[in-house]
Amino acid sequence: MRGPLGAVIGRYPSSDGSAQMEGIIKHNRKCRDIAFLLLFIAFWVAMNVNSSFGFDKGNPLRLTFGLDYKGNVCGDRHAKPGLRELDLKYWVNPNQVYQSGLKNSEFKLSNARTICLMDCPIPSEDSLNWVCDYPEGEIHLSMDDWIDRNYDYFEFLTPEMRNSSLQLQGPCYPVIFPSVNVYWSCQFIARASNMSLRHWEQMGGVKINEDIVIDKSIHRSINSRSSVLKRYMADIGKSWPVLIVCGGILPLFLSVIWLLMIRHFVSGMPWITVILFNVLIVSVTMFYYLKAGWIGNDAISPIIGEHDPYYRVFGRELTHLRVASVLMTIVMITAVLSSIAIVRRILMATSVLKVAAKVIGEVQALIIFPVIPYLILAVFYMIWLSAALYLFSSGHILQNDCSSNCCVYDLALKRVNCDRCCGYSIHYTPHIAIAILFHLFGCYWVTQFFIACSSTVIAGSVASYYWAHGETSPDIPFLPVFSSMKRLIRYSLGSVALGSLTVSFVESIRFILESVRRKLKVYNIMPDSQVGKVAFYSTQGLRKSIEWTIKSVNRNAYIMIAITGKSFCTASAIATELIMSNILRIGKVNVIGDVILFLGKLCVSLSSAVFAFLMLDTHKYRSAHNKISSPLFPVLVCWGLGYVVATLFFGVVEMSIDTIILSFCQDSEEHQGTAQYAPPLLMETLNDQNEMQRLTQ
Repeated sequence: MRGPLGAVIGRYPSSDGSAQMEGIIKHNRKCRDIAFLLLFIAFWVAMNVNSSFGFDKGNPLRLTFGLDYKGNVCGDRHAKPGLRELDLKYWVNPNQVYQSGLKNSEFKLSNARTICLMDCPIPSEDSLNWVCDYPEGEIHLSMDDWIDRNYDYFEFLTPEMRNSSLQLQGPCYPVIFPSVNVYWSCQFIARASNMSLRHWEQMGGVKINEDIVIDKSIHRSINSRSSVLKRYMADIGKSWPVLIVCGGILPLFLSVIWLLMIRHFVSGMPWITVILFNVLIVSVTMFYYLKAGWIGNDAISPIIGEHDPYYRVFGRELTHLRVASVLMTIVMITAVLSSIAIVRRILMATSVLKVAAKVIGEVQALIIFPVIPYLILAVFYMIWLSAALYLFSSGHILQNDCSSNCCVYDLALKRVNCDRCCGYSIHYTPHIAIAILFHLFGCYWVTQFFIACSSTVIAGSVASYYWAHGETSPDIPFLPVFSSMKRLIRYSLGSVALGSLTVSFVESIRFILESVRRKLKVYNIMPDSQVGKVAFYSTQGLRKSIEWTIKSVNRNAYIMIAITGKSFCTASAIATELIMSNILRIGKVNVIGDVILFLGKLCVSLSSAVFAFLMLDTHKYRSAHNKISSPLFPVLVCWGLGYVVATLFFGVVEMSIDTIILSFCQDSEEHQGTAQYAPPLLMETLNDQNEMQRLTQ
């Protein structure tokens, strides 16, 4: 049985009649859950090792640019030869591309000969253009001269080289098909130039296959799932200024403004929050519609640079945006209807927010405190995102094992070589996938850990305010926030590590189960019976309920950790007992306050998403090297970062309300149902039964 909490954290007689004179929230504490703190430290060390592996083996250029026939990454100035500004991957032999697109062909597009160019070649209108291999051996040209000559040194070839070129074995290849820059690869347009083809045939060149297969083969490669995922990761790297502004600075500014308005304009804030939320979610949905091409003519295009406006290329990114648009429409309709449903209960939320506003006014350092975890997480996210880009690109570049007939003229050997003509690919081993999953889990755990630390510090500060009501108010420390931080660092980091690990573990299990569910849905492996279907969807709802319960219990456990200094499990038990004993009394008020705060967090994160859309719609991110394939991932990352920042700052109000309500429950329990330390406004909100009935009708 637990003793009176007030005797521990207040200065009034305990149940045994003895006066407690040791001050506010000061009692015999000791370090708790040390094993989990050591586990967290070991996890940090492992994350550093994991990130070091990525920095050592990865190259973010691989996420955007392709490989040439030597295994070099296009655009890599350290390659041999140097490929600086030569960013585009070009397939020089159209017959190899055609062969790779045939149904039962063993020849793979990855084995077709490719070089890196500055722009996609186009056929000549009155002659035959050539694209020749990198100059070496008997071709005494520098790379700059080769580029200036539009990659053409056919006139310098010996008769043997010319004959080899007419057999499509190099070193020079004819430009028969026009091509366009699609995500830094030159995709052929299956319409051969009649003039170029006539010149080629007159010179005695081998037959060149003309078919739409030549278009589809490259298109399939560019639109493969792995290629799309790489481009999404590259988008995050290219849009780092957007992430800093819209994912870091903007939500910081908006969160502080919201806290200040809660402090000075609390009566109107719930209404402003609900209205602003509806406006923002409609705005974000409309932006998705614009980029999906359902409104206006501003749909995303996979083509980079100038091109024929009548030529269109379809990409998976557009499909993903359209799916996101449909999902956002459903979310928008649900959110707007839900916000309308809670309008009549906003007065109740206003009363609770007024209590939190009074706390913020008394302990003003609470407004500034979240800046500390914000700065720590900002540094962590910058390092984490950099490591993530390197990890995603940390595969090994290896030559393919092929048995294809791909003989080419080797300028260095001065002859046709059929031995090592297979292409190169990036190979990912299973341990890289494990490293990436470990990295993702680490991000979530660290985020939850610092949010938990922030919540615990805020709870300790607010508890000082509550239990110092009246005659003991002079005993509130001048800087209660720093006193609470000291207690956290000295005694409770292990408990916070356990709580954040619990949330992270539950989320990971939920993610795995959701992935399995999607796989079953794709393969149509669903229960046939009605009972099976009910069980299937019931477990889905159960998972979400467990997730919400774990997060709620954790939050209240952090409050009791801050107040009592108990271990995580003990604090969870105390908090749960208090809540269950007073659920009818505090449930409605607490839930409606949480809903308003949740809408406030969404307002900040949705504002980040809107501004991210606006920044990504500028010329910088729509053309040239910084062109992103889709705004989807950068916007989602800004949305997520904005929500994390808002959680840190809104936690001041959220934890203030929860801490005061839990303290109120304990206060009432120890004083025969009448709280002695509660602020008058809270007493009025919780005890006026007639008003409660009027508000909830």
